[in-house]
Amino acid sequence: MKRTLMSVAFAVVAALTVAGCGSDTDSNDSTASNGAQFNDADVAFAQSMIPHHEQAVEMATMAQERASSTEVKQLADKIAAAQGPEIDTMTGWLEDWGQEVSSDSMGGMDHSGGDMPGMMSDTDMESLGAATGAEFDQMFLQMMIEHHTGAIEMAQTEQQDGENPDAIGLAEKIEADQTAEIAQMEDLLGS
Repeated sequence: MKRTLMSVAFAVVAALTVAGCGSDTDSNDSTASNGAQFNDADVAFAQSMIPHHEQAVEMATMAQERASSTEVKQLADKIAAAQGPEIDTMTGWLEDWGQEVSSDSMGGMDHSGGDMPGMMSDTDMESLGAATGAEFDQMFLQMMIEHHTGAIEMAQTEQQDGENPDAIGLAEKIEADQTAEIAQMEDLLGS
């Protein structure tokens, strides 16, 4: 009887040891895959938002030279300061995921935006670039409201369809930040 109990105990310990080793390997694999967890919606979000943000930064840069309002210049600084690092973050994700960084994110991009909501056309950008002073301020605010509205729409799609927790978190931040900036821009237009 003792011999049988010892054999059973040994078998249970051996089985638990083998299962424990297998479990460790499995959990390490799942941890590694969770770190790179993403789907097509996450990729589309990053690939689209990079050129979208780049256009906003381009518009913000114009404001430094052409705006007459201190408030518009400060807002433009805030937009560029937020969106520049977000571009770097999304570029890093795409590289980590082994996905193509959007070719639109290179210099000389076509501003037509295709299916991207809120993107300004080349004609819009040329008009903005030709304006100065109060005319620029008004155009900038109106265009940036439209631009931000498009970014919010893209961010909401990511929150609904995305899988990557970091991408969803950035989408939530973009929605919150840009909603607040739209309210600020509407106030500036009203004053």
